[in-house]
Amino acid sequence: MTARDEWLTVESLDLEAQGVAHNAEGKVVFIDGALLGEQAQVAVGRRKNNWEQASVVALRHESSQRVVPRCEFFGVCGGCKMQHLHIGAQIAVKQRVLEDNLWHLGKVKAEQVLRPIEGPTWGYRYRARLSVRHVVRKGRVLIGFHERKSSHVADMTQCEILPPHLSAMLPALRSLIEGMDGRDRLPQIEVAIGEAPEGRVTALVLRHLEPLGVADRQRLRAFAAAHDVQWWLQPKGPDGVHRLDENGPPLAYTLPEFGIVMPFKPTDFTQVNHSINRALVGRALGLLDVQPHERVIDWFCGLGNFTLPIATRAREVLGIEGSAALVVRSRENAAVNGLAGKAAFEMRNLFELSPSDLLQHGLADKWLVDPPREGALALVKALIDAVQAPDPDNAWLPPRRIVYVSCNPSTLARDAGLLVHQAGYRCTKAGTVNMFPHTAHVESIAVFEQERG
Repeated sequence: MTARDEWLTVESLDLEAQGVAHNAEGKVVFIDGALLGEQAQVAVGRRKNNWEQASVVALRHESSQRVVPRCEFFGVCGGCKMQHLHIGAQIAVKQRVLEDNLWHLGKVKAEQVLRPIEGPTWGYRYRARLSVRHVVRKGRVLIGFHERKSSHVADMTQCEILPPHLSAMLPALRSLIEGMDGRDRLPQIEVAIGEAPEGRVTALVLRHLEPLGVADRQRLRAFAAAHDVQWWLQPKGPDGVHRLDENGPPLAYTLPEFGIVMPFKPTDFTQVNHSINRALVGRALGLLDVQPHERVIDWFCGLGNFTLPIATRAREVLGIEGSAALVVRSRENAAVNGLAGKAAFEMRNLFELSPSDLLQHGLADKWLVDPPREGALALVKALIDAVQAPDPDNAWLPPRRIVYVSCNPSTLARDAGLLVHQAGYRCTKAGTVNMFPHTAHVESIAVFEQERG
């Protein structure tokens, strides 16, 4: 690290909440820990031809948006990047990122910017993947997120974004693993928290690279009884996850607005923030404006997070998913909620689609699209081809409205540009969803409309 006497003025923030400044040579300097409008002296840690990476040595003219980070491990742990920035300013940064991506990558500007979806900012993370590391030279076990820009596990004893009961459990978890015979072969604990009539359900999935001995299994059982958790074991991939003991209530989350109870397994994809997920599902269905006579397709449907609420409003809904196991699970969830007659599910590779695939799935008034970070490029291209070169023997029409839920603003912008400039849609609304407060993760939602003649 090389310290500099020069005072740099922060001109903007990037998505990682780093200050962006220019030094006397005109080179861009990314300053970890500095905020918009502040002046900073820095220590440069990394240099490239056009930019430098630096950290703050001294500050003057502190930003009015600066707050005291709540977590004592902030700056070391890589889980959060924005705790020093007021939550309202965090949301503004994410909204700007969404709008900038839509314009610069897709040449799209939403006709209306939606009010951000907000919720709890602490203790919200009901899913987490915690790394486990037995550090022999220190004689102790570390459990937590990785350090910033490092493969090392942060030496943390609490976490403010985890639910309080789980944060308070971290020291006991460390002691448990330290006392296990297989502690050197236990790289990960995945956490999933659900709801049940009896109350909260906390599942801990222990990844183990070698079979657990009898004594270690008994240690897990004693911990489960003392801390009211369920242990699941993962000897190989996610498909092999199983309960240590078959007792206790199943994991589930609820969508009370729609009367939905959604059972899930701890390694299933579910949203980390239950409160925001409820608001997001409500917002998405409000934007879809599903009518009782309409047919809807839910692409990338997963467990049916959007599909089943849609089924409570539509004539029928088809959920399409790339995982055969999730298709089975979504059908089971439809049956649990009494919606099997209105919600059907099919498996298809959603990264290899053609216009004939769209014709096969039939007419739909509206689509809900909720892809992973890679976006929905194959689906959008198939839609464009079907619109631009319609099959004369098929009366298929594109959906009038598409609601697109995104976890990556750059792939959303790419797909939005194609929908607007090649498929004849308008981007009528777009806004952010603060699913992950204090992190750089940007979740968003956008609406696309196509007028039929």
